[in-house]
This record gives sequence, structure tokens and C-alpha cells, in this order.
Amino acid sequence: MIGEVTIGQYFPGNSLLHKLDPRMKTVLIFLLMVAVFFCKNYISMGCMTLLTVAIVIISKINIKVIFKGIRPILFVVLFTTVLNLFYGTGEPIITLGFIKITESGIHNAVFMAMRIILLVAVGLMLTYTTTPNQLTDAMESLLKPLKVFRLDIHSLAMTMTIALRFIPILIEEVDKIMAAQKSRGADMESGGFLKRVKAIIPVLIPLFISSFRRANELADAMECRCYRGGEGRTKMNVNRLVLRDYISLCFVIAFFAGIILLRIFTQSVI
Repeated sequence: MIGEVTIGQYFPGNSLLHKLDPRMKTVLIFLLMVAVFFCKNYISMGCMTLLTVAIVIISKINIKVIFKGIRPILFVVLFTTVLNLFYGTGEPIITLGFIKITESGIHNAVFMAMRIILLVAVGLMLTYTTTPNQLTDAMESLLKPLKVFRLDIHSLAMTMTIALRFIPILIEEVDKIMAAQKSRGADMESGGFLKRVKAIIPVLIPLFISSFRRANELADAMECRCYRGGEGRTKMNVNRLVLRDYISLCFVIAFFAGIILLRIFTQSVI
């Protein structure tokens, strides 16, 4: 299961989403993620869900890949959903001792689950359709205003991108270490909670060693290529906004405004 995690991976393609300027794509994804929090009724949440499905279809990413990306957070979704069931107000529908489930609690649970899933699905579209180099350039460009605080924006963007791209590598490394430990007779799937936690220790130690080794190799490779940061560096591919980027921006802004209007003029459920 660990080897099937797709978070942080890039899937080559020729879709409209792949062709969008990475800076514009990052801004649009951010706006859509913010729009998720403005959904306070089932109409707006339904519109957000339909748009997310449309984005997935436009990206031409296999739906199985999306499910693999969402699968790791299913426990978080389930735990949060159950927890929100008990934080409602009003007349209880179900009473089990001191536990009371109300109608507003059910609405809270449903909306929280949908929000988390939509946030992850929309966020995955950014990494699935954007190369590491494009993502670095986009972050560096968008964070340029922070230079007034004398921050090294290039190094910050590079660090964020490397950390993101290391996720699938580390997951693959964990999968290999676990397979090696199981081949030596290690039991990691049976027993109580404490036993399973102890079984993870033989995995974590070689994982840390491997991570530090990879970090040193990456640093050596960057030094061998005379990497000295972003000062004075030029770009092989210069990003330029074209018509499709402006059309996409107008559409997302119109959708965002529609979500806000629905929140104002329709009755809120939560």
C-alpha cells in the first residue's frame, strides 16, 4: 500500500492543465482551495465538487491515480468525520449515554469530510501536472515580494520543491526497507498497537540513514554543477502568460465570486 502513494509525483501529459503557466496554475489552485472553505451549504459544495471532477477530467489523469493520492488521508477523514458528529448544537437525534448526535453535527461531519477530500484532490492537480522545475520557478516568482524582508526566495522555493519531490522517493524507500525486514522474518502487521510501533523502529533507522545519504549526494551533485543559488542565474525556459491563462483566471474568479454570493444569499447549513 505504501508503494502506491502518489503524493508529490508528476505525471507527464498534454492536457490544458499541463499547458497552463505554472504561476497562474498555482494561483488558481490556491483560489479554489480557499473557495472550499467558503462553501457553507450543499449547493455551493456540490458546485465545488463538480468543478473538481471537471478539473480531473481536463487533466486526463487516471482516476485511479487520484484515488491513490486520497487513500493515505482516509483515516484522517474518517477520524475527523466521527469527531465532528459530536460537536453539533440543537435537539439530539441519537443519544447514547452522554454521547449526543444532532442534525447540525451530521452536517458538520459531512462538510468536513468533503472539504478535506476536495482540498487534497485539488492540491494533487498541481503536483500531478507540474514538473519540479516549473514548480520551483512558479514559487520563486510568486514569492518575489518577500525580498523586501531580505529573504532568499530562490533557496526557499528550491527547498520547498525538493522536500515535495522527496516524498515519493522516501515512500519507495520505506517500501523497500519493509520488504527487506519482512524477508528476514520481521512481523509488522500483527499484534497490538505497542508491538506495531516497536516494529517500525527497524524501518525508521535505515530510513534516516538513507535520507541523509541522499541529501549529501544531492548537495554534492549541486556543488559539482557549480550551483551557488539564484543570484545572477538565468532561466532556460521563461514563463509567459498567454490567452488560456487569462481565460482560466477569469473563470476561476467568476466561480469564486459565485461561491461567495451563494454563501450570502442562500441559507447556510453549518
